[in-house]
Amino acid sequence: GLIFYDTKVTVMNRVLNATVQRTADHAAPEITLDPLEIVGGEIRSSENSYLCQAARQLGCVPSSQLCVKLASGGDPTYAFNIRFTGEEVHGTSGSFRHFLWQVCKELQSSSLSLLLLCPSSAVNKNKGKYILTPSPITYAEEQLLHFFGQLLGIAIRADVPLPLDLLPSFWKTLVGEPLDPDLDLQEADILTYNYVKKFENISDETELEALCAEIASQHLATESPDCPNKPCCKFTYLSLTGEEVELCPRGRHIPVGWENKDVYAAAIRSLRMRELQTPECMTAVRAGLGSIIPLQLLTTLTPLEMELRTCGLPYINLEFLKAHTMYQVGLMETDQHIEFFWSALEMFTQEELCKFIKFACNQERIPFTCPCKDGGPDTAHVPPYPMKIAPPDGAAGT
Repeated sequence: GLIFYDTKVTVMNRVLNATVQRTADHAAPEITLDPLEIVGGEIRSSENSYLCQAARQLGCVPSSQLCVKLASGGDPTYAFNIRFTGEEVHGTSGSFRHFLWQVCKELQSSSLSLLLLCPSSAVNKNKGKYILTPSPITYAEEQLLHFFGQLLGIAIRADVPLPLDLLPSFWKTLVGEPLDPDLDLQEADILTYNYVKKFENISDETELEALCAEIASQHLATESPDCPNKPCCKFTYLSLTGEEVELCPRGRHIPVGWENKDVYAAAIRSLRMRELQTPECMTAVRAGLGSIIPLQLLTTLTPLEMELRTCGLPYINLEFLKAHTMYQVGLMETDQHIEFFWSALEMFTQEELCKFIKFACNQERIPFTCPCKDGGPDTAHVPPYPMKIAPPDGAAGT
């Protein structure tokens, strides 16, 4: 936290360019995707998703072939080239960026089960934010998580921000920072947080009975074996994926009472913290990321900086875009139609602005920093910088 973000980025860029493994005399790996498999945006089975199609084809490509120099001016070098079946696309930039955008859409949809919508979403807190699905993983899922980690590294080298909305707990675990048992639980699952707090704040046995009765009315409790009419909770709780799990050995048979209510609350809290850290899944993601960028770099970054470097900002700053726009062939910023253009964009909602950026350069977000501001060797930068506005090709019409 003592180093400015720009300083870290400069060091990071230097390290990334020093760890390039694919040189100019090596052809880029190429993958072929079939867009018809996901026609109409509906993926009939997860094997047909772009993520799975790409993971299958790149599974046998050594990761050293994907470690390219940072994207900068001209036609940048990307980790791999993409050919769409039946489409004649010229240049690699557009199809590569479209692929990353599509994969992020797939990850945040019901067609793949790698990410899970955080439970707080249901009550309008952190709406639309995701976490890694905390369940035992199959070998195939481990391969996909590894590839997901590689994509995070590939996006950093390509300077294409991924439109991913992940909870801060994901970025914390990724950079190796401990989770906060209060704050992170509240962010991810506010209902469980409130439930735990109720048990922690009870001051006498009558309150505990009333709470158990309230929970019983929501079908979460059973009757106490000692007093058949007295409702009680057992040492079980629902996992994030909706299964009932025992919080200790034989938990189904242990009622929650005055003497063990704090143990019960602590057990629920530690169940959720384990699920948020998902060590199995995170190991696979970190292994994938580490095959593209040196993991030592993460020790300097805060979770927020890692998110900014990988996903950029989720909103479009128009002033920033204006400052990085070039007017070509006799156009001026003061031309009437250019002024109309900017005032039209100023009326756009953030969602519409993202669609405009997607229309202009096939990605929804713009990188958080732009190397061209320093006038250094990278002044000719990759799209979306600078945005170029040119006159129409033909001379006809006004």
